Amino acid sequence: MFQLDDIDKKILKELLKNSNRSQREIAKVIGVSTATVINHIQRLESAGVIKDYTVMLDYERLGYELTVITEITVSSGKLIEVQKAIAKLPYVCGVYDVTGEIDSLVIAKFKNRQELSEFPKALLSMEDIQRTNTHVVLNTVKEDFRMSDNLK
Repeated sequence: MFQLDDIDKKILKELLKNSNRSQREIAKVIGVSTATVINHIQRLESAGVIKDYTVMLDYERLGYELTVITEITVSSGKLIEVQKAIAKLPYVCGVYDVTGEIDSLVIAKFKNRQELSEFPKALLSMEDIQRTNTHVVLNTVKEDFRMSDNLK
């Protein structure tokens, strides 16, 4: 596990708020030199802590009004290859290997019922998927994986 120091945590919190800001701006906000910010960011990138820089989209405003969580049961010994195949499907946002009675959870977003209707059928057509159980999300209370408040 990579150990974050206080400066790393401050930089990451600022990047999670807005990764488009300059390193000079971040340095000013957290009270260190620009060179310090540059060195810490390079170290975090090299260690794989910072994987990419991106934007947060409001998918509902883009027409993706349906979010589903699908439970999947997979044939013994085939989980990883099935999960990799699912991860390549359009609409899939997340694929998780989980504990419990099911093997995997998939989160996906769709613009309409037709797209949603095709999704479980595509999953069930995969040779090693034994069973699915799809839950339609009625209301999203929070959807933010940045976890900036947890960097303590």
